[in-house]
Amino acid sequence: MKLSISEDLKAGILSDLQTHNRAFQETYPSDRADRQPIHTVYGGANLFDAGIGAKLGRGALKSLEAYAPNFCVLGRVLKLEGWEHLPQSVGDIEVLEDRLDNLSEEERKKETHWLAYTVYNKLIQKLESEPVEDFRIDFEDGFGNRSDEEEDATAVRAAEEVARGMKEGLLTPFIGIRIKPFTEDLKRRGIRTLDIFVSTLVGLTGGKLPENFVVMLPKVTIPFQVESLVKLFEILEKANGMEAGSLKMEMMVETTQAIMNEDGKNPLMDFVKAGKGRLIACHFGTYDYTASCNITAKYQTMDHPVCDFAHHVTKVALSHTGIWLSDGATNVMPVGPHRGENLSFGELEENTKTVHRAWKMGYDHVRHSLWNGFYQGWDLHPAQLVVRYAAVYAFFLESYADAAARLTNFVEKAARATLTTDIFDDAATGQGLLNYFLKGMNSGAISLEEAMATGLTLEEIQSRSFYRILEGRRNA
Repeated sequence: MKLSISEDLKAGILSDLQTHNRAFQETYPSDRADRQPIHTVYGGANLFDAGIGAKLGRGALKSLEAYAPNFCVLGRVLKLEGWEHLPQSVGDIEVLEDRLDNLSEEERKKETHWLAYTVYNKLIQKLESEPVEDFRIDFEDGFGNRSDEEEDATAVRAAEEVARGMKEGLLTPFIGIRIKPFTEDLKRRGIRTLDIFVSTLVGLTGGKLPENFVVMLPKVTIPFQVESLVKLFEILEKANGMEAGSLKMEMMVETTQAIMNEDGKNPLMDFVKAGKGRLIACHFGTYDYTASCNITAKYQTMDHPVCDFAHHVTKVALSHTGIWLSDGATNVMPVGPHRGENLSFGELEENTKTVHRAWKMGYDHVRHSLWNGFYQGWDLHPAQLVVRYAAVYAFFLESYADAAARLTNFVEKAARATLTTDIFDDAATGQGLLNYFLKGMNSGAISLEEAMATGLTLEEIQSRSFYRILEGRRNA
C-alpha cells in the first residue's frame, strides 16, 4: 500500500483542521438541551400581578367551557383528524365519551375519535396545572407611552409583585420584562425602566432573580443596541451585588433591518455576538415587521409570505447556534362582540361563531409556525391558550405512530450499519426523527414512556443526539 502524504505534513493539516473545526463548533454548538417554552404570553405591565398565570388559566377554562364544552365541539371547530365522524347530539357525545373513558390508551388509539378526545383532555389538564409557561411583563406596546411618573411607579409595583411571586411560588416557569426599544426617542425611558425594575427586584430578594428571567429588547436594528444592553447588565450586576452574567436577554426581529442591513447582509449573527453569551432567544414581531414591509393592516397575518421569508432567513442564520426562535401572535382575539348575562339566543350564537372563527384562525397560525419549525409563539389573551395547546398537541400526536415506527427501524438500521461498516450517511434524518420526540416531550404532547416505546433508553433520549446514540450502541 503506497502513501504519498508524510506523517509530518498530515499532522500539520490535521492540527489546522482541528483549530477551525473547533471554532465552528463554538459558533454552532447545536440546539440547547434545556426546556424551551412553547409560548410567551404578553401583558401590559400595569395589569401584572404575581398570580397572573393562574388567572389566565381560569379565563381559558371559562372560554373552553362556554364555547367548546366537550371534545366533539372543539374537534369540529378545529377540524381535528376524524372530525367528520364526531357526533353532534348531547346524548351521543355522552355515550361516546363514556366509552372512550373506559378504554385503555392503546385501545383508544385505534378509535376514529381518539385525537379529538386526547387533545381535549390534555388541554384541560394543562390549563389546570400549568396554563402559562412564559410571561412577559410588557412596558412597550402592551403598556404604551405614559408619563414618566406612571411608568416609574408601574416598574416598582411590577418588581414587587415578581418578588412576591418568588416568595409564594406563584410565578410562571419562565418570566421576564419587555422594555422600550433603544431608539433615539425611547432609549432613556427603556434604560430607566430596566434600572428601576431590576434594582427594586433584587433589593427585595437579596440579589436573586426568578428562574428563567429574561429582558426583552424590541425593535432592534443595529448590533450596538444589543451591546449597550449588555453594558447596562454589567453595571446593574455590579451595583446590586448580583452574580456576573445572571441577566439574560432576548431580542425582537421585527424590522427589515434585522433581516438585511445596509451592506445587504443578514446581521443576526452580529446581534448574537454583540450579546456576548447573554442573548438567548429571538422573537418575531409579526405586525411591526409586516408594517415595515408596507403590508396593509388587513393582511398583516402570521402566515403572510413576507413573514415566511423572514422566518426562513432567521432559521438559516441561527440554526444550531443554541438561540431559541419564537414566532409572533395572532391579533384576532377569540372574544364575542356581546357582553352581559342576559343575552338573547341570537347574540349567544353570534358570540359562538366569532370565537370559533378566531380559534380556527389561531389554530391554523400555530400549525403554520410548527410546520416552519418554530416551536414557540406568542399569546395575547387567555382564550388563545385553548388553541395554542390544542394545535401543539394535535401536531405531535397526529404523527406519533408513524414517527415511532420510523425511529425504531431507523435506529436498528443505523446501528447495524455502524457495526459493519462504521459509516452511516443519513444521521441527519435520524436526528430529525429524534427531534420530533424531544419537541413533543417538551410540549407535553408525548410522554417519556411513549418516547421509550421506540426502544430508546432514558439515557439515550437525554443525550438528545442521534450520533451519540449510535456511538453508544456501537461501543456496547
